[in-house]
Amino acid sequence: MSISRNRLWGFARRIRPRWRRVCARLSHLPADSRGAISLVAVFAVMLLTMLLGMVMNVGRQADGKMRMQNAADAVAYSGGVALTRGMNTLAYTNHLLCEIFAMTAIMREGRDANASSRIPEIVAAWKREAPEFAPAPVEKFRLLASAIPTKVDAEQQMVDAYAAWIAALSDATLPIFEMILSEELIPKYQRAVAAVFPEIAQMAAIEVAARNGQPDHGRGPMIGVLWRTDVVPVGLDETYQPSLPVIDPQMAPDPDYRTLARQQRNNLAMTYLNMWNNINMAGFDRVATLTQFGQLWRSFTCGQLRKLLDEEYPDTNLVYQIHREARSPYFQDRFMFVGVVYWRKLPDMMPGVFRAPLASDALTYAQVRMFVPAPRLQWHHITEGGGSSGISLGGVPGHSAMLVPDEPADPTANPGGPGRWVVRYEPVPTHWDLLNQHWTCQLVPAVGPNLSMILSTSPPIAEFGAANLRLPNMAALDDRMITNISPH
Repeated sequence: MSISRNRLWGFARRIRPRWRRVCARLSHLPADSRGAISLVAVFAVMLLTMLLGMVMNVGRQADGKMRMQNAADAVAYSGGVALTRGMNTLAYTNHLLCEIFAMTAIMREGRDANASSRIPEIVAAWKREAPEFAPAPVEKFRLLASAIPTKVDAEQQMVDAYAAWIAALSDATLPIFEMILSEELIPKYQRAVAAVFPEIAQMAAIEVAARNGQPDHGRGPMIGVLWRTDVVPVGLDETYQPSLPVIDPQMAPDPDYRTLARQQRNNLAMTYLNMWNNINMAGFDRVATLTQFGQLWRSFTCGQLRKLLDEEYPDTNLVYQIHREARSPYFQDRFMFVGVVYWRKLPDMMPGVFRAPLASDALTYAQVRMFVPAPRLQWHHITEGGGSSGISLGGVPGHSAMLVPDEPADPTANPGGPGRWVVRYEPVPTHWDLLNQHWTCQLVPAVGPNLSMILSTSPPIAEFGAANLRLPNMAALDDRMITNISPH
């Protein structure tokens, strides 16, 4: 027992100095700042790491949103450009069809030579009447007795040369024109245009979105779809209701389409015929006035054209028409399109700390419209005679484009030679039909009908099905609510 006590006292004596030193250090600990920065640094690093993760998440989300919106704008605009090119192609082929009718009438007259065959009779009549001027008391009239035979012989040579030239041209080209009309090649081509261009627009939308989705940062391919406002993808179902707002009058159930198409075709074909006759007969109108070959040629070519339009092709080879429906609003139903871009949800950084609340994948959208632009005000240089000093670039009858001189910085201060500068509207047609080749498109605020249905509907295309994307449920949102929250 004594040994144990001695050991305990010895142990106590040995640890007493150490205990005193520990107590002394603990008593001075509140005043000792050594090592405090380590604790602050640990918490600061944790906070900065969380802030860095938040900033990177926000930055990646903002970058993804901007990329998707740019892609949606590009999808809508590229699809709209393809569709407007389809409209302009149909308008161009409508003009081409009318030109074929006019050229066929001219070539038929060149083959039949109805006008030129009557010129010898007219020449002989003038020669019979020429001696009647010989005994005239006035010198000018007496000279006609010898001048008339000389002039009508010269006119006969002009007619013979023109008849030989147009007959040779008719032999080479008339069979082609006749085949184009008899086999209805232009209407067949127009039907193909109306069916194919929406598919081209959809393929352009898919390709543009795919290119905007690179690099994908693990999100997979970006999918772009161009929608009609009746919740049908463009180019998917073109049999019941085509995406282009056009209709073939030969297949239209409403006879008013055929009546309007026939009227437009006949008027435009006659316009082209008169224009080319005025060009071809300009020389005869100036110097071959005795035989009146120009008027005879115009009459017979007009008769040839009337036979083509009214007897041979009264209900075929008609020009395409704009689809006019009774539904409202017609403009938004048929001339508006919505481009939607779908992309897989962006994976979060530090998902244990920050988590996106939406379970669906990302999408954004843009809207485009097709329209005929209004003419703009431009400076035009007017010469002393009143005409424009520009260079004609051609165009359709009644609407020729002009290349005007370069506008000075201040046209009123520097007139630029003879003439003057005036402000006028540019000479472009503004009528909304398929005789106008000035169709264009532009991005507009996305406030079209059925927008919530479009955003909630899975597009039935292979690319979307392969991506296995999840769409948000917007069935409870109406178009007004979508418009209120829309960034457009």
